[in-house]
Amino acid sequence: MDFMLYFDMVQTVAFAAVLLFLGSYLVRRISFLNKYNIPAPVVGGLIFAFVNWGLQSVEIGLRFDTTFQDPFMIAFFTTIGMGASIKMLKEGGSKLVTFLLIASVLLVLQNFVAWGLSIVTGLDPLIGLLAGSITMSGGHGTGATFANYFTEQFHTVGAMEVAMAAATFGLVSGSLIGGPVARRLILKKNLKSSGATADDMKPLEEDIATIEHAPIGRDDVLAAILQLTVCMGIGAVLYAFFARRGITVPTYLFSLFVGIVVRNVADATGIYKVNMRLIDTIGSVALSLFLAMALMSLKLWQLVELAVPMLVILSGEVVLMILYATFITFTFNGRDYDAAVLAGGHCGFGLGATPNAIANMQAITNKYGPAPRAFFLVSIVGAFFIDIVNAFVIQGFVAFM
Repeated sequence: MDFMLYFDMVQTVAFAAVLLFLGSYLVRRISFLNKYNIPAPVVGGLIFAFVNWGLQSVEIGLRFDTTFQDPFMIAFFTTIGMGASIKMLKEGGSKLVTFLLIASVLLVLQNFVAWGLSIVTGLDPLIGLLAGSITMSGGHGTGATFANYFTEQFHTVGAMEVAMAAATFGLVSGSLIGGPVARRLILKKNLKSSGATADDMKPLEEDIATIEHAPIGRDDVLAAILQLTVCMGIGAVLYAFFARRGITVPTYLFSLFVGIVVRNVADATGIYKVNMRLIDTIGSVALSLFLAMALMSLKLWQLVELAVPMLVILSGEVVLMILYATFITFTFNGRDYDAAVLAGGHCGFGLGATPNAIANMQAITNKYGPAPRAFFLVSIVGAFFIDIVNAFVIQGFVAFM
C-alpha cells in the first residue's frame, strides 16, 4: 500500500457518526431507501465501502481503530434484554405466547434451510448460516454481530460482507412479499375487518417505549447508564468465567441475559424503574454506531464468488417465509382478518425488521380496514422478544455445526 491513513478510536467514532448523518440524509431524500426502511448506517456504510474499494485499487489504505465497536454492540443487545418484560408477555395473553412460539419455530427452520442449501451449493455452512435467522429475522444488527463472531472464532472470510448483503436482501424481500401474502389470504378467504380500533387492545402503556411521554432529566439518564453499564459489567465477568472453562459464546449473550434479570426484578419489586424509552434510545444509537463501524471496512470484492450460492439460499428463505406465513402464521393465529394481516407483518420482520412489518400492515389495513391485534402482536414480539430467542437459537446451531 503506497499510502496509509490511520484513525484513532475517537476519530473512528466521529467518522462513523458522519456516515450515519450521510445515511440519514439519503434515506430521507431517496424514496426507495425510505420505502424499504433501509437503515441509515447501512446506507452510509455501504457507500463508504464502495469508496474504500476504489481507494484500495489505487493503493490508498484507511485503517480504523474499532476499540469501541464491541462495546457498542454489547450495549445494544443489553438494551434488547432489558426490554424483555415477563409481565408484558403474561398480560399479552395466549395470543402473544402463540405468536412468539410460531415466530420462534421459523427461526429454526430458517437455519435448517440455510444449512441444507449451503451443503447443496458447496458453500461453507457457517457462511450459509449468515443467511439464516441471523440476518433474516435478526437483521443487520444481529448479522454484523455474528459475522464479527465468526471472523474472530472461526476465521471465516467474507462473513461481514455476506451478512450485510443478506440482511439488505431480506429487508427488501420482506417488504415486497408481505402485502401480496396478506391480500391473497384476505381475498381467498373473503375476510373482513372487525372494525376494532387500537384502543380496544389496551396494551401495557408503561411497557411500550413509543407511548411514554414523561420528560427525561439528568437523573434519568444517569440511572439508565448505571443500569446498562452494570449489566454489561456483570456480563463481562460471566463471559470471562465461562471462557476460562472452555465455554465460548458471543460476548453479548451474558449481558443480554443480565439485562433480562434487571428488567424483571424492577417489574416484580418496584424498587427501581427501567425507563425503556431512554434505554431504547441508547440502544438505537449504539446499534447505529456499531453498524457504521462494521460497514466501514467491508471488503465487497469478497462477495463476487459467493453470489450464486448466496442467491440460492436467500431465494429458499423467501419461499420458506411465504409458505410459513400462509399456512402456519395465518392458521395458528385464528384464520381471521387479523391473522391475515399478521401473516403479512410476519413477512416483514421474518425477513427484515419490525419497521418493515409495521409498514406492510399499514399498507394492508389502509385498504381493507383496521387490525389492532396484528399490530400489537408484531410490535411486542418483533421489538422485544424475538431477538432474544434468536440469540439462543443461533448459538445452538453454531454449537451443532
